[in-house]
Amino acid sequence: MSHLRGAVLRICFVAASTALFAQAAKPARPRAIDVAHSTLTVHVYRSGLFAFAGDNHDVRAPIASGTVSEAGMVVELTVDARKLQVLDPKLSADKRSQVQQKMLSAELLDTERYHEIKFRSTKVEQTKAEQNDKDGLRVSGSLTLHGQTHPIVVIVSGKQHSYRGSATVKQSDFGIKPISIGGG
Repeated sequence: MSHLRGAVLRICFVAASTALFAQAAKPARPRAIDVAHSTLTVHVYRSGLFAFAGDNHDVRAPIASGTVSEAGMVVELTVDARKLQVLDPKLSADKRSQVQQKMLSAELLDTERYHEIKFRSTKVEQTKAEQNDKDGLRVSGSLTLHGQTHPIVVIVSGKQHSYRGSATVKQSDFGIKPISIGGG
């Protein structure tokens, strides 16, 4: 049976905003992230001795709300964990449903107890991306997942109204015990 066996989550997002990280001359009040045109996808990677026997999973995490404050370059995102959706098109509908139920269950994310996943930036730094020589951002912040808050770094690229970013976290860092098979 296919389960969430991965110990590593790669979180990718595409955010649309009226002016995400715009010039400081703009008004200081926070602007809403366009949640209708923004996506957050979690890639769950298998690991451990028997990782070859498991599956990787892609999960859609609809952004419930989000803001960007240009003055302090503060970004906040909230996801309703109960609305996470396993995408995995290669799995049968039955298997995908099993993975979905397991992911939301008290055994893993416990979404009935921990309704929200939140990110709030604490520092935004301009970077020079090594590839393509494009400018980017290194966004440090706090991620609250499964009732625990820990620091993460999101690497962001883009400009104007469209941004892409990614971060990697370990499930176990947030008190989530990954599903394992054969002791792996």
